[in-house]
Amino acid sequence: MNDPLGDLSPDAVLSDEQALALAEHRDLDRLMQAAATRRDAAHGDIVSYSRKVFVPLTQLCRDVCHYCTFAQAPAEDKPPYLTIDAVLEIARAGQAAQCKEVLFTLGDKPELRYPAARTALERLGHETTLSYLAEAAKAVLTETGLLPHVNPGCMTASDLAALRRVSISQGIMLESASDRLCEPGGPHHGSPDKVPSVRLETIRIAGEQRIPFTTGILIGIGETRRERIEALLALRALHETYGHLQEIIIQNFRPKLGTRMAGTPAVSLDEHVWTIAIARLLFPASMNIQAPPNLSAGALAPLIDAGINDWGGVSPVTPDHVNPEAPWPHLKVLERATKAAGKELVERLAIYPGYVRSAQEWVDKGLQTILLHKVDADGWPRTDDWSPGMAGALPQLARSAGTTGSRHIAPILARAATGRPLEEDDLVRLFRARGDEYAAVCAAADALRREVSGDVISYVVCRNINYTNVCYFKCQFCAFSKGKLSENLRGRPYTL
Repeated sequence: MNDPLGDLSPDAVLSDEQALALAEHRDLDRLMQAAATRRDAAHGDIVSYSRKVFVPLTQLCRDVCHYCTFAQAPAEDKPPYLTIDAVLEIARAGQAAQCKEVLFTLGDKPELRYPAARTALERLGHETTLSYLAEAAKAVLTETGLLPHVNPGCMTASDLAALRRVSISQGIMLESASDRLCEPGGPHHGSPDKVPSVRLETIRIAGEQRIPFTTGILIGIGETRRERIEALLALRALHETYGHLQEIIIQNFRPKLGTRMAGTPAVSLDEHVWTIAIARLLFPASMNIQAPPNLSAGALAPLIDAGINDWGGVSPVTPDHVNPEAPWPHLKVLERATKAAGKELVERLAIYPGYVRSAQEWVDKGLQTILLHKVDADGWPRTDDWSPGMAGALPQLARSAGTTGSRHIAPILARAATGRPLEEDDLVRLFRARGDEYAAVCAAADALRREVSGDVISYVVCRNINYTNVCYFKCQFCAFSKGKLSENLRGRPYTL
C-alpha cells in the first residue's frame, strides 16, 4: 500500500484502510508535522481551555476498572452522595473564581450494586443516580448560572433527554473499542459499563438527540496501536453520521497506587504524541483534539506540536478527582507554555464555539438564552459586561505595544496598509483576532487612521425627522416602530 501520508492535505479524508495502515507508521516527526498543519488550517494559533469546577456527585460505581482510584466502596464515615447544598457550595466557590463550567463526575449506576446507594437515593427522593444528577445540575444552573457538563457513564435515550434539559453538554470516554480488554485479566474485566458496544450505543443515541458530546480514548492500558485506531474510527463513523462529537480526548494512562495496574508503566510521551497525531489526521481538521495538561507536566509543547488545540477543563478551585495525584497547572503557567509553543491560550465554555453558533440545533430551548448571554458573536465566552450603546465606561482592553500580530494576521494587515482590498477570508480572520492578534489589529487600524486623518475627529450637527413610526414589519429588537400589538406602548403612533 502507498504511504497514506504521501499526499495528505488539510482537507484529505483517510479511508479506514489507510488509517489502519498508520499503525505501522514509524516516522513520528512526519506524522506530527502533518497533524500540526491540519490543526492550523482550522484552528490557527488558538489553543483553548475551559475554566471549570469539578463536582464528584458520588464516587460509588458498579464497575471495577483495574486502574481507577476514583470509584470507592461505601463507607460509614462518608455519605454516598453529595447533598444539593454541598454541590452548590462547590459551584459557588467556582463562581467566585470566575469559572463558567461545572463538571459533574460520578460513578456508573452504583444503585445496581450497592444497597447503600439505593437507600441514600430513596432518602433524596430519587430512584436512580441519573435522576438525582439532573436535580443537582438544575440547581447549579438556577442558583449560580454556571453551565453544567455531565459525565455520568452509560445512558439510555430517556436519560440523555432528561440531562439535555439541564446541561449544556455531555460526555463519556469510549476508552477503547477492544472487547479483548474486557476478558479475564484485562483492565475492564468485571466492568459491564466498559463493554465497547454499550458505550458506543450511548454515544450514538446522543448523536440522535443532537447533544454536543465529549469522548475519547485512554491509551496505555494494554491496547495495541491498531486497537487505538479502531476506536478512533468507530468514533469517526458516529461523528460522520451525526456531527455531534465536539472534542476527542487522548488521555494517557498513569499508574496509581492501590490498583491492580499499579505496576504497569505509564505510557511514553512518544506513544502519546503519536496517538494525538493519528487522531488529528483521522478526523476533520475542525475537530477539537484535547490532551489533559496535568497528566503531562513539563511536556506540554510536544502535545501542541502533535496537533492538539485544547487543554480541556482546568480548575482553579478543585482537584482532578479522577487523577488526584496530578495537580492542575496554574493558568499562568499554562498560558506561558502555550505562548512558548507559538499559540494563544483562549478560554472557552463547556460547549465549543461551533456548536454555540448553532445553538438552536444543539442546545435545549430552555438553555439558549442563558448561553447566548455568556458568549460573544463567535461563540467564545464574554470577558466583560459591556455592549454597544451602553452609557458606562468601556472595558479595559489588552494592549501589546509594538506587536505586528501572528504569522497569520501580519500578512493581512500588511496588505490592508497598502490599500489593497482584502478577501472575505481575510476579513473573517481579522474579526476573529484575539489576544495579541487583537492588539495588532487595533494598532494597525490606529496607524492607518493617523496616516489618513491625523488627530482630527469630525462630527456633524443634524436633526432626525422621522415622518412616522407606524411600521408593518415585526422586528423583534425594535423599540421605535408601532404596529397593532404596540399601539399603546411608548406613546401613540404618529404621522407628520
